[in-house]
Amino acid sequence: MDYKKIIAERIKENVDLELEFIEKLIEIPPQADMGDFAFPCFQLAKVLRKAPHMIAGDLVEKIDKSGFERVENIGPYLNFFVDKTTLIKETVEKVLNDGERYGCSEIGKGKTITIDYSSPNIAKPFHVGHLFTTALGNSLYRIFTAQGYKVVGINHLGDWGTQFGKLISAYKRWGNEEALEKEPINELLRIYVKFHEEAEKNPSLEDEARKYFKNLEDGKEEETKLWTRFKELSLKEFKRVYDMLGVRFDSYAGESFYNDKMDDMVELIEKSGLLVESQGAKVVMLEDYNMPPCIIKKADGATIYATRDLTAAKYRKDTYDFYKNIYVVGKDQTLHFKQVFTTLKLMGYDWADDCVHVPFGMVRFSDKKLSTRKGDVIFLEDLLNEAVAKTLDIIEEKNPNLEDKEDVAKKIGIGAVVFTYLKNNRERDIVFDWKEMLSFDGETGPYVQYTYARAKSIIRKLGNAPENIDYSKLTSKEEFELVKELSNLQNAINSAADKLQPCMITRYVLDVAKAFNKFYNSHSIVNSEDDETKYARLKMVEAVCQVIKNSLYLIGVDVVEKM
Repeated sequence: MDYKKIIAERIKENVDLELEFIEKLIEIPPQADMGDFAFPCFQLAKVLRKAPHMIAGDLVEKIDKSGFERVENIGPYLNFFVDKTTLIKETVEKVLNDGERYGCSEIGKGKTITIDYSSPNIAKPFHVGHLFTTALGNSLYRIFTAQGYKVVGINHLGDWGTQFGKLISAYKRWGNEEALEKEPINELLRIYVKFHEEAEKNPSLEDEARKYFKNLEDGKEEETKLWTRFKELSLKEFKRVYDMLGVRFDSYAGESFYNDKMDDMVELIEKSGLLVESQGAKVVMLEDYNMPPCIIKKADGATIYATRDLTAAKYRKDTYDFYKNIYVVGKDQTLHFKQVFTTLKLMGYDWADDCVHVPFGMVRFSDKKLSTRKGDVIFLEDLLNEAVAKTLDIIEEKNPNLEDKEDVAKKIGIGAVVFTYLKNNRERDIVFDWKEMLSFDGETGPYVQYTYARAKSIIRKLGNAPENIDYSKLTSKEEFELVKELSNLQNAINSAADKLQPCMITRYVLDVAKAFNKFYNSHSIVNSEDDETKYARLKMVEAVCQVIKNSLYLIGVDVVEKM
């Protein structure tokens, strides 16, 4: 039963407001004695020209109270107390009947959302910073899919630019073929660093690099062959990390994909009368919007990121006819995206309003202790492997006889890292602390995974419950509060989608785990008062497992059956 919708409909019968608007105002009170749902009447004060507490008093007299234990007003709030047995029965049965689809909706049916995320640079290390965009984008992909949208995940690879001229020059001079095959990213990074060191002594190397990149742009065979090889080797390395994370993409159309499309975009900008010359460069002036010019072509005629992003945005609209076009890119690129979106709008593309930048913070380490393969570059694969190794050490100490402990360590270790990235508001910086992150207590991934494993062990011990369950046996405060949390998954998904904040799911699943553990520590399931109570609790535990599993999936974290 969708209580928010029912409450919104009952309120709409008495006030002239949009149903969707009313539904968004409905809150979950902070304390159980204040009701299960509350409607604040502040927004009605202007419309009805009355004080909010008077509006609440009027509404409590008029509103249809059927299906609720009671409805009362507390100050400016209208508070609804649901029938507990009905809520428990309907929620548990819906969770178990819907299974993996529980929490899903058809809000986005018939609409497409494109999400640009991860997008590492070819021939460069896949470092810890890349996990922020990768984890956020992957989670948003799953959240919007759960809402019924067709989602297109795009890995806009950094696979073009003058750095490839430098790499080709460096490879021809200092490349080690055996090292390139064995550890391609390491070798490409080594020769790239060496190029810059040597170019300081011999500036003519920069001219050589420009010549090689020009040959690449012109499609010369040798340079194209080397560029293709660097790209393929890099993608192979990246895929290994993506597989560890369970991340997928529908498109790998990177910067190079738009090379033959940019001239048309420049022509469209010119035809719209926006393109002007400034110090030899071609730009779109944006001073009326308190922004510096958006450079379209540099003085030497070369295109830049803005040109490619403008071209990519139009290609995505033409190809996918997106409802939303989302870019999961660090907050240091906020100005860039404002310039791009404003330029599109000035060109007459109203769909520019549907382009959204999703910024995020930085990643820092509390102790800097991490094994790396190159200087201060922290490879993401190293971070994930170290998380798995540390988790395996904990398992060896606490439960050395655990079955499949390597697989369990992988799911917990990688899950702990992803959970840490998605635990808080995405614009907050992340400070890594291994001890806190891998703890099985507190607000961590391992805590939620352990809760799931604990609940699963109860199910294994008790076996299957009979078909007819008497949910009226679940009368305690802890049981009701737990089921009330279970009923809120779809609300959490909708909030996460509306705010573009996967942390709404992370916080939600932590609340579910806390509510379950509170119930578990207060009531025996195996030794319940009678069989009817035992089996009602067992069904509730099954629902808890399903909700935790569904929630963790939405943030890209696996569950473990035993721990």
